[in-house]
Parts: sequence; C-alpha cells; structure tokens
Amino acid sequence: MREVAVEDAVGLVLCHDITRIVPGEFKGPAFKKGHVVTQNDIHELLRVGKEHLYVLDPMPGYLHEDEAARRIATAVAGDNLTLTPACEGRVNLSANVQGLLVVDPDILFQVNALGEIALASLHTLQEVQAGQLVAGTRVIPLVIDEEKIRRVEEVCADKTVVTVRPFKSCRVGVVTTGSEVYHGRIKDAFGPVLRKKFTRLGSHVIAQRITSDDEAMTAAAIRDLIDDGADLIAVTGGMSVDPDDRTPAAIRAAGGRQVVYGAPTFPGAMFLLAHIGDVPVVGLPGCVMYHRASIFDLIVPRILAGIKVAASDVAALGHGGFCAACAECRYPHCAFGKG
Repeated sequence: MREVAVEDAVGLVLCHDITRIVPGEFKGPAFKKGHVVTQNDIHELLRVGKEHLYVLDPMPGYLHEDEAARRIATAVAGDNLTLTPACEGRVNLSANVQGLLVVDPDILFQVNALGEIALASLHTLQEVQAGQLVAGTRVIPLVIDEEKIRRVEEVCADKTVVTVRPFKSCRVGVVTTGSEVYHGRIKDAFGPVLRKKFTRLGSHVIAQRITSDDEAMTAAAIRDLIDDGADLIAVTGGMSVDPDDRTPAAIRAAGGRQVVYGAPTFPGAMFLLAHIGDVPVVGLPGCVMYHRASIFDLIVPRILAGIKVAASDVAALGHGGFCAACAECRYPHCAFGKG
C-alpha cells in the first residue's frame, strides 16, 4: 500500500472507501474499496477533497478481487445459471429456470479450504425459481495470487459443482383409494391438492381414478393410467399399516418394483416409492393433503428433475426431516429437509 497523487492513481486499486457528502441529501461511498481508478474518476475525487489516495499496485501474477470472483464463479457454474456482474468484489449465481438446485458440498469444501476464498450456496436439492440467487463468491484480499485461482479451476474441472436441473413436465395419473371416498360418503380432498402441487412444479394431472380399498381395483386403475400415457403415478390413501390399508400391496400387484416403503420424515413417514417399468409411482400418506411441506416436497421435485432416487437417499432425509411445526409455515425458508 502506498500514497499517490490522485492524478497518478489511474489503473491502481483503492485500499479504502472514498466518502461523498451532500449536506441534507446524501452521505455514503462515492468509490468503494477495491475500485480501480480510471481517468474519468479524477475530477470527482478532487471534488470530494481527495488529492492523494492509498492504493495497491497490481503486480504480475496477481488478480484484482473482481476478476478473481468472476473466474471462480465461472469455474463452479453449471447449467441454467447466470453470473451477475462483479459488485464490490462479489459475483453471484442466479438460476435462469425453475428447477432443482444441485450442489456438490465436497467440492465446495475443497474450494473454501484453499483459503482466502469464500464460496457459499443454498442447500442442495431444493426447488429454486428463475431469477433466484443460489450462490455467491469472492476472495478475501483486494488482490490474490493467480495461482490460487488456477487451483480452484483445477479442483472444479470436469465437475458439476453448482447447477440447476429444470423440472420435466410430466403427465401425472392420480389414484385415490378409500371406500369412504369411492362410495361418496366423503368428498375427495386429495385431488385438488395434488393438482395444485404438480401444476406449480410444471406438470399436470391427466386423470384421477377413485377406487375402493379393493387391491385388484386399485392395481387396475394404476395400470390403466399408465396405458393412457401417464409418466408418473401418485397413489393416495391406504398407506398406513392398518389391515384395510392395502395401497402398498396394490402397487406391487400392478407390477411395482418397490424402492422404499417408509421415510424418516415427519410429516411423511408412510411414504412409498416404486417403479413400473420407467414410470415412478409414489404412494402418498394423508399428511401430504393438509401439511404445506411434507415428504412430497422433498422427493417429488427430485423425480421431476430426472434424479433417480434410491433407498439411501430417502434414509438420508432423517437429518433435517423433522418439521418444527411452526405456527406460521415458512417452508422452504426453514430447515425441513435440509440435512
């Protein structure tokens, strides 16, 4: 750091903020720490009373914080992300589609462990909207050894560090089980909820079949919907362990290869995932109908993003899978599902 005359500071890096005061109107930074002085800045600097500045001389092999942040962001950014312009040494990444944010936390750790670098993201495997900021990066000093940035680029080479996987638009078939609904004793409330949830995720319900607790009837309804072109099946009701709750058996009778039955999430413990050919089948417990956030919101977006969900993925939901049942639900801006 050295003191130089303002007229001699072009191309150098400010080590401190320069404050501008307009009495009764404004007080704040006219130039931020880290700003690279240009010829056009000289007049304004003199106007705010600065005839000398404390600056850094860029040295060969070192990068200004803005350029370093741009290179880190470029190294980590995968598909469907936009880099914001550098501002005060920081570059953010924003989603340009609705989809599922996928982050590699191990690579994130490796980058931050290099030192003098800050790279942060939202939790992985959560839904994000187009235009939403999902990650940001900067370096700590005003200038940084370029070799360290090269190491970041090497760590991230050929790896998907931060990306957004867009949701596929699926044709969803819904099977609602329960003799009380089938015989008209109560009105179905599950169908409207699922239509709303799937529409928000970019899919649509093509048909809903209502069946009794009869296993063969439910299995036939599942197969009929697949024959009609459904590429995802949601079966509701009959998911508990009561003797007359036969939905898991009906899914198996329809040809379902069970991936998992039961999830370490509250709400959503009685969840089932299976496949009939390439068609995912989700057995949804009653909590999906009346809880804003449940197992549906943790697993179905992954399916729509084209991610194959294994039993181990469901088991991993235990850490963070306990809903705090807040008086006013703030999901997804809470810890639910974020292990």
